[in-house]
Amino acid sequence: MTQPQLPLGTMWRTQELLSVGVHSRAIASLMRSGDLVRPRRGCYVRGSWWNSLKPGTRSRYLVHAHAHGTLTTSAGGFVYSHTSGARLRRLRLWNVDDRIHLTQPTCPSRISHGRDVVAHTRTLGAGDISFVAGLPCTSLERTVVDCCLMFNLRQSLILVDHACRLGADLEDLRSRCTALTGRNGVVAVRRALELADPRSESPGETLTRELLHRLRIEPPEPQYVVHTRLGEHRLDFAWRKRKVALEFDGKVKYFDHQPTGEVLFEERRREKALMEQGWTFIRIEWKDLFNEAEFKYRVLRALGGRPGD
Repeated sequence: MTQPQLPLGTMWRTQELLSVGVHSRAIASLMRSGDLVRPRRGCYVRGSWWNSLKPGTRSRYLVHAHAHGTLTTSAGGFVYSHTSGARLRRLRLWNVDDRIHLTQPTCPSRISHGRDVVAHTRTLGAGDISFVAGLPCTSLERTVVDCCLMFNLRQSLILVDHACRLGADLEDLRSRCTALTGRNGVVAVRRALELADPRSESPGETLTRELLHRLRIEPPEPQYVVHTRLGEHRLDFAWRKRKVALEFDGKVKYFDHQPTGEVLFEERRREKALMEQGWTFIRIEWKDLFNEAEFKYRVLRALGGRPGD
């Protein structure tokens, strides 16, 4: 039996497939073969494309799949918000599920959305709504506050750091927090705003900074530039006077841009040049952020002091 052919594109509603002759039995066959994937009810995607996506990108396209799948069945009137808004804006999220979050002015019926959809009821002002990638989405500041009200401090800080890096208005965020006095979660939002630093270039760097602060270790300078015989080099964190550098070795640094071997070679070459100038290095990975006692011992040993010295 000849395998049915999919039309051009990567994402289709059920009716779009039926209209070009890909009938129900063919859809089932394509799904068994892996050529077709159904990320949610009413929406199908090309399997090879879907499987090639990184987890974060796939989470973002789940929002697009919801929009595409409900385009002809939903009455509309909702805006993608909370973590769905954050995903559309490509904000960094950590330990967050893939549920779709919507905000709409009236309370929806229990059957109007799927089990993987969280519907929030709130009237949004004109300044709280914009379009991102062609979809209605809460503004950057509204998205940050809505997310942080659901998050713990570390999740909030990762999001706020990145939002500030993308140009979020800190005064607007503080003003929104003032208006939310007494709401559950607002304390974490305020704390994240106090600790925010747009110089953090990754979630790992944000969590490293938060851990140093929580352990009451002397704060380092982030993104500190040092001149060596090999040129200018930027350290993730530096205690300049003590010539101690802390580098976060996350997968993003090593796997997104260059082959691993080449990156490691250049990293070690740079480190050797810095060590010639008397620098000491502490290298940490994700797992080190969750072994706090050992992390504290290693940092204090390198600094040769006590917390707060």
